Amino acid sequence: MESFQSVLAVTSFDPLGLDPLPPETNLSKLLRFPLGVQESALLPLEQIAEIIQVNLAEILPVPEMPSCVLGICNWRAEMLWLLDLNHLVGYPPLTAAGTPVAIVVTVNEYAVGLVVPQVDDIELHDLQQLQRKAPGLFPPKLLPFVLGALPNGSTVLDVTGITQYQLWQIHRTGVS
Repeated sequence: MESFQSVLAVTSFDPLGLDPLPPETNLSKLLRFPLGVQESALLPLEQIAEIIQVNLAEILPVPEMPSCVLGICNWRAEMLWLLDLNHLVGYPPLTAAGTPVAIVVTVNEYAVGLVVPQVDDIELHDLQQLQRKAPGLFPPKLLPFVLGALPNGSTVLDVTGITQYQLWQIHRTGVS
């Protein structure tokens, strides 16, 4: 019985690492997911409302939208815009293979679903070490959506930059 109690004492009941970090730490939780064919990117977990599986057949396409906008779907009894994140940032668009997921991000109480092939892991990083974006450090098409790069070379995306990108915002505001 004693060995069982010691196992319980060291076993984490937080498999996704969602417990809050102690306030004295400089680390932030970031979600890693594939971007493009061989790359990956990170998003701050604090700006992610939910991760949902997406059935591409259930997405309602919206006419006259940029090709990176997959359409809209119902999310929590609200309309959720779905963006093909790979296509938006200059990589090949999603394919019908597999079941993609939408990373639902919120900025100023506005939610957008960033559709990616899958999510990989939650990681801890010190965002104070983030090297800010600069021309030449990232591909030009990706630059408006980048917050910066970590010392290990990982790209951290800017949720606000994605949700407020003019190309798709202009079209979105014309649709009710």
